Amino acid sequence: MMRILFLGDIVGEPGRQAVIQRVPKLREERGIDFIIANGENAAGGRGITPKIAIDLLRCGVAVITTGDHVWDQKDLAGWLPTEPRVLRPANYPIGAPGFGSIVLETAKGKVGVLNLQGRTFMQPILENPFHVANAEIEKLRAETPVIFVDMHCETTSEKIAMGRHLDGRASAVVGTHTHTQTADERIFPGGTAFLCDAGMCGPDDSVLGRTVEPIVGRFLSNLPVNFPIAHGPVRLCGAIVDIDAATGRAAHIERLSELQQA
Repeated sequence: MMRILFLGDIVGEPGRQAVIQRVPKLREERGIDFIIANGENAAGGRGITPKIAIDLLRCGVAVITTGDHVWDQKDLAGWLPTEPRVLRPANYPIGAPGFGSIVLETAKGKVGVLNLQGRTFMQPILENPFHVANAEIEKLRAETPVIFVDMHCETTSEKIAMGRHLDGRASAVVGTHTHTQTADERIFPGGTAFLCDAGMCGPDDSVLGRTVEPIVGRFLSNLPVNFPIAHGPVRLCGAIVDIDAATGRAAHIERLSELQQA
């Protein structure tokens, strides 16, 4: 049995520092074999830099997924082709820099990771992720039955639909982007573990990782304001999935939600 830890959207310096400090201990305490983290908000809440990505990889994260903020840091696009462990959504048009999926070897066998981005209420509108998923899953399954999918999108319907679409073909489909952990973890009939949203790794006393007052003020006034990253204790959210390495079928999924003191 292979145990995979997936961490939801890492938000700013508080989130990434908590992840860097906690990941080695989580690996030991929970018997984790492979770690994936969504890092698209790790740089000040928007995007990720090469340095931040390297720091996360060095702490024990095996693969970093992203989403609609992947290009927000200007120095990332030129670097992505050199680091296949940092993914951008696979449904970007042909010619986009970087990679949308990867297969890595572990002591318990190979693990495939696929990064997709939804289209409902999302910008930019990318290629149809359902069609792209078909081709990517077929390619990955030629190497391994253990495939973990980060479905980065806004609506629960699109996430659930992707989970159902890939049931029996992917080991797990876990959603990101909303920063709010859902409580609908389950295993579909075909053996695919599913969770609508993993949540975030970011300041707990916040609005999606941002300071509360400016966001409340924006809703009150409709005036543009800055949304600085909040401070204080950080909550690490994600999912732990146990997968049969021989068949790729999930045996168990549980949510992770830990409050780390500042």
